[in-house]
Amino acid sequence: MNSKNIKKSLNTKFDKWLESIDDKEVKKVIRANTIISGGALVSLLTGTEVHDYDVYFRTKEAVQKVAEYYVKKFNETHSTHAEAREKPDGKIVVFIQSKGVESEDDVHDDLFTEGILPEEVEQQETVTEKPKYRPVYLTSNAITLSDKIQIVIRFWGEVEEIHKNYDFAHCTCSWSSWNDELMLPQKALECIINKELYYTGSKYPLCSIIRARKFLERGYTINAGQYLKMCLQLNELNLHDIETLKDQLVGADSAYFNMAINAMEQKQQSDPEWKVDNSYLFEVINRIF
Repeated sequence: MNSKNIKKSLNTKFDKWLESIDDKEVKKVIRANTIISGGALVSLLTGTEVHDYDVYFRTKEAVQKVAEYYVKKFNETHSTHAEAREKPDGKIVVFIQSKGVESEDDVHDDLFTEGILPEEVEQQETVTEKPKYRPVYLTSNAITLSDKIQIVIRFWGEVEEIHKNYDFAHCTCSWSSWNDELMLPQKALECIINKELYYTGSKYPLCSIIRARKFLERGYTINAGQYLKMCLQLNELNLHDIETLKDQLVGADSAYFNMAINAMEQKQQSDPEWKVDNSYLFEVINRIF
């Protein structure tokens, strides 16, 4: 698909999404701040089916407003209570309220945890008439809508800032809503044409190493140097720290890795002196995968 038709396709998708929004202020914010980047652009360029449209926003205020809107929509149709909050480190995350363990007098405490698994949402969904672009599940870093829209709330900024969180060059094409600009970097196009994985550097190298499997299954190739770059960045991280490990695994087979993270968190809560080590990690991973 050429650039003119890609822009036309993205505008059509974007306008249909906007039509589904019943809050004028939210609609205005989305129109003025949206960036679409990632795999959708690759699919449009190569004429393959788009799996989903990854949506980002230019400002923290836009992320907060859109997250609050869709969390509210989610709460209206699900029994689980969710909240969009700002963490002490400034990140916007979705918290899910759930029942805690029973106390000695059989009174349940209310707990808030980050995110909810898709399987849990599907079981809770009770909507009989399902509108377009409705929130279908929440995680701590993203809100997934029906009709192939995924809203990323983990980070925000201009296109260049968004791509600092990316890993492979072929994913760095983008479209911006406020000026209808389509950006097709030369390196990205080269990598798409040659089906080559070129690691540009990322804040999440562990996720990148795991994500590489997906692209290899699609026929991409990668040389040893790209793996070395990912390993060099990974070496700077302490993966025995649960929060670091959790942060690095977001977006990589999250349903399974969440089980491993939850097991570690529960063990640490029962024994504050316990420290993560490779023997324990290997045991947990072998049980889950």
